[in-house]
Amino acid sequence: MTGMDTRFLGIPDLVEAPSVAVVVDVMRAFTVAAWAFAQGAEKIVLAESLDEALELKAHHRDWVALKDGPPAPGFDAVNSPALLRSLDLGGRTVVQKTTAGTVGALAVKEASLVLCASFVVAEATARLLRTRKSGSVTFVVTGEDGQADEDLACAQYIARRATEAGTDAAEFLRRAVASRAAAEQAEGVRQGVRPDDVALCLELDRFPFAMVATLEDSLMVLRPHSMPSLADEDPI
Repeated sequence: MTGMDTRFLGIPDLVEAPSVAVVVDVMRAFTVAAWAFAQGAEKIVLAESLDEALELKAHHRDWVALKDGPPAPGFDAVNSPALLRSLDLGGRTVVQKTTAGTVGALAVKEASLVLCASFVVAEATARLLRTRKSGSVTFVVTGEDGQADEDLACAQYIARRATEAGTDAAEFLRRAVASRAAAEQAEGVRQGVRPDDVALCLELDRFPFAMVATLEDSLMVLRPHSMPSLADEDPI
């Protein structure tokens, strides 16, 4: 794959459904989602609102509901990879509602392919774009109305990596480390965050799967997508 037409847009800039969308939320929605799958979750339902998350939980008592910010009645967990990695989610369904990541994914739910991404699944995401030979890709930079540099850096890295497999991540990770979100989380400004969340969010290629969101019975559902070996990158 030698070329890919890319756009980098904030959620407010989305005026029509793209063909292929990569929704990026590094700190923390789609780092948390990846950890949920690593801890055994079967799928993640991306909720439109806190009320919808609680309603889904009420109808499915065994589902695990998580949200941004501090703990709240009815929710089982908060949007922290450090906290989530201690949970056993084997076979469970997680309901996730965050202020940026889930909003971005729902904004492009009509796209033919929706990937949710962060640094921990960057290479797998880039490889999926390569195998699909996606000519036009919209990267949704979810944080700070499209201005979050950790999300933009990750999006630009994935875009570059999809066309240039030798791209080095160092400069992109440096930008993420220096971002406002990283500083606020490290300093404890944001509620529901552990200090070690930043390091976990910047752990490059921690997991070997991409994350694909599709509409299932009107719900936006995220599932892990394992990638074939590097020697077998035929279109899927």
